[in-house]
Amino acid sequence: MIGAFRIVVGVDGSEGGRRALLWAVREAAARGGTVHAVIAWRWDAVDLPPYAMMHPDEERERAECVLTEEISAIPGFERSGVPIAAEAVEGRAAEVLAMAARSADLLVLGSHGHGRMRHTVMGSVSDECIRRAACPVVVIPTDRVNDERAAGASVPA
Repeated sequence: MIGAFRIVVGVDGSEGGRRALLWAVREAAARGGTVHAVIAWRWDAVDLPPYAMMHPDEERERAECVLTEEISAIPGFERSGVPIAAEAVEGRAAEVLAMAARSADLLVLGSHGHGRMRHTVMGSVSDECIRRAACPVVVIPTDRVNDERAAGASVPA
């Protein structure tokens, strides 16, 4: 479909990534658009025993499996009529996603809902993508109430 509304979505196997993927598919369905689901992977292990964890091909295959599983988990009625392309790309997540979205109409990301301290120490892929992206960026927030209930916390209804 030439000229279709193109949505790039970051997938990483997390609950936030699942929410982002589902939101992107629903938005593409509403706009008659397409979804390009992207997972970034990196191989940083030292290739000497005992540090060697996985071979780069294994890491890429693991990322491809996560991506395939996440797309397959979307209910068929949600996916119906929405073309979904999938791509596993080696590199830093923010760089990979910003590059994939350079010709997109929208970049969709899931929030992991980490606290301020972790954000300060580790940074945020969402924040970096917002700074780098050449298109609008939508960050799907965490579902804190349901997440806290699932963890056993008492949350007012």
